[in-house]
Amino acid sequence: MYPIKRNRRLRSNESIRSLVRETVITPNDFLVPLFVVEGKGVKHEIPSMPNYFRFSLDTLESEVKLLWGLGLKSVLVFVKVADVLKDNKGTEALNANGLMQRAVKTIKNVCPEMLVMTDVALDPYSMYGHDGVISQGVIKNDDTVEILTGMSLSHIEAGADFVAPSDMMDGRIVSIREAFEDNGYVDAGIMSYSAKYASSFYGPFRDALDSAPSNSKNVPKNKKTYQMDYANRFEALRETELDIDEGADIVMIKPGLPYLDILREVKNEFDVPVAAYQVSGEYAMIKAATEKGWLDHDQTMLETTIAFKRAGADIIASYFAKDIVKII
Repeated sequence: MYPIKRNRRLRSNESIRSLVRETVITPNDFLVPLFVVEGKGVKHEIPSMPNYFRFSLDTLESEVKLLWGLGLKSVLVFVKVADVLKDNKGTEALNANGLMQRAVKTIKNVCPEMLVMTDVALDPYSMYGHDGVISQGVIKNDDTVEILTGMSLSHIEAGADFVAPSDMMDGRIVSIREAFEDNGYVDAGIMSYSAKYASSFYGPFRDALDSAPSNSKNVPKNKKTYQMDYANRFEALRETELDIDEGADIVMIKPGLPYLDILREVKNEFDVPVAAYQVSGEYAMIKAATEKGWLDHDQTMLETTIAFKRAGADIIASYFAKDIVKII
């Protein structure tokens, strides 16, 4: 007796597989991270992130034009701040003529329709590499939130469309939202890193921005008092619900592949756009394995990206974005 239903009929060739494919990637799915540095004519490859670069403002213009030409319409901006500008309170973050503010203006000048999101956290500006103000060995939540709020307002005043608080301080979303409303920026968006885990996958990113926690005395050695314990699941739902209630428009799960279960749970639970971040360590692992010849670069890149969308991501922040849109 032969089976009446043969599922392999729908897998017999590429044409039928494409016709019945459930999950499809397009350029509209991507948020492209951009690393910006001071200088002129700078396009420096990040050693731990092969084929990914830091840009000065002039080379940033060319990169933004290239992204737009590929159909990539959204960027997430990070800045590498000079050591001499770093302190414990992230003073430079509030500089209206700071690197982030100038980067936003540069992008908007060259491509007004590009959606610009900005990273909001103190670690690039902190002499200690932490996301908050430190006092007697403790990250001070409320003091940090006050600075993050001013920082967010400064980014929106510079022309950003969204801010992306990545710090995991309690109450920062409502503080930022209230500041936007009070200052007339009612359309300014917030993409909150709602479930950001204390992960080992951030190493190359910290190299890119020189923002790793310092080994100074009375400075926490890691970020576990504010980023989430990677053993926890339900906590992610509580954090996400709070951020939505406080005014977040988009929520993010970070990192990506090790947390697809969290991504799916958040998507099932909440009716808001959900982003996932394929972080630097994930990118570096694939690059390293493919350089060794152990994995097929393009197929692994595509498979992992599809996994994000299949798990529920509406938005995928990925260092592979340019490579993917060139081949899909």
